[in-house]
Amino acid sequence: MSLTTQAVDVSVDLAAVDRDRIIHPYLPSTTQERVIMARGQGSALWDTEGREYLDATGGLWLAQVGHGRKELADVAAAQMRELEYFTSFWEFSNTPAITLADRLAGLAPDPISHVYFTSGGSEGVEAALKMARYHHHRRGEGDRTWILARRNAYHGIAFGGATANGFPLYHEGFGPMLPHVEHLTPPWPYRQDLFEGDDCTDFCIDELEKTIERIGAKNIAAMIGEPIMGVAGMVVPPGDYWPRVQEVLRRNGILLIFDEVVTAYGRVGNWFAAQHFGVQPDIIVTAKGITSGYFPLGAVLTSEQVAETMRSEHGFPMGYTYNGHPTGCAVALANLDIIEREGLLERAGEIGTYLLARLHQELQDLPIVGEVRGIGMMLGIELVTDTSSRTPLPNPQAVADAARRDHGVIVRDSSQGIVLSPALTLTHEEADRVAIALRAVLERTSTDGTVRS
Repeated sequence: MSLTTQAVDVSVDLAAVDRDRIIHPYLPSTTQERVIMARGQGSALWDTEGREYLDATGGLWLAQVGHGRKELADVAAAQMRELEYFTSFWEFSNTPAITLADRLAGLAPDPISHVYFTSGGSEGVEAALKMARYHHHRRGEGDRTWILARRNAYHGIAFGGATANGFPLYHEGFGPMLPHVEHLTPPWPYRQDLFEGDDCTDFCIDELEKTIERIGAKNIAAMIGEPIMGVAGMVVPPGDYWPRVQEVLRRNGILLIFDEVVTAYGRVGNWFAAQHFGVQPDIIVTAKGITSGYFPLGAVLTSEQVAETMRSEHGFPMGYTYNGHPTGCAVALANLDIIEREGLLERAGEIGTYLLARLHQELQDLPIVGEVRGIGMMLGIELVTDTSSRTPLPNPQAVADAARRDHGVIVRDSSQGIVLSPALTLTHEEADRVAIALRAVLERTSTDGTVRS
């Protein structure tokens, strides 16, 4: 059915009401444009004006199974008819939460075996940071309060996670931030200037060890990191980085928290990026793809060692209203079924490799394209003013805006260029459309970041 025939009240100026009433994240008041989405199917979206778009972002990096899955809506409705919600505090639980926790423990890498539910990624990071400190406290090591993070990292917008974020934007005007957080150099092979001529991993490990020595191992609770740094521009570390980080942390009794809010549930071609990099985190934070965005839900996964201290005596003294939400857990189970049934882990690897090759083919010869990189369905295009200095191209948002307005392809800008995280159901034809659209826009992009009409 055409969008224009659907029940949209054309007498109401929705854009005007939106401008009057809604505070949008990251949207300045000078921006008057609104794109009001009405429906979606697969990787396609339609707005209230009837225009069709190709969603190459997966919403906010989460639409693993694509838009418009009727079976997920049916599961949510069926669960709501039985038990829409009840608390999971204290001794209370529900069947979908129990079933999902058991399934996640079975999918996760060793030594993960326990689950703490949240409503999303920011809540999950906050819970993980508290778990790390509380774990050491309950073991008689209350001085272990420091958290190690990285510059250019993103860990959500709650206070602990925002402090761990390695971007000044998330600190300015919100301070003072959480104390005892130290930021390290990110493993960014393209940014060779960060490493003073050394090997990327060697530099980062040396810095990590010196930081631990300076702060004192017995004062550090955990290190938190995205396996692949998303907001920074889909920065893929060298293959030896995470195994070597894990070895240093284990030697010093420091927990490893993997922030897999973006990478988990198939996006990199495995259930978890920890499996891709061959590491065994103590805590894994997940959300987004656990329901493909059909319901707000997150899950913090922990080892037996961490879970033991969370469950002793009076338990873990923090909880969210929607911990173990039965409807969210039912949707998550059905979403995982789809990922398994349709082979979307394998597809993420196959179609991601195809899209990466098409981006290389279309873009790598352009003078403002510094690097095209990615794993699975996480891809980044680093844009520069010239390839010798590797100076970041200003205003990559102009590129994203032109791709949407001129070609109907929705991509996301980052501080270093353009990032892509399509649904794992993306077709080869849709991948071609993304690559061709970006070529057309970047050919018209000047080194000052403007896109010629």
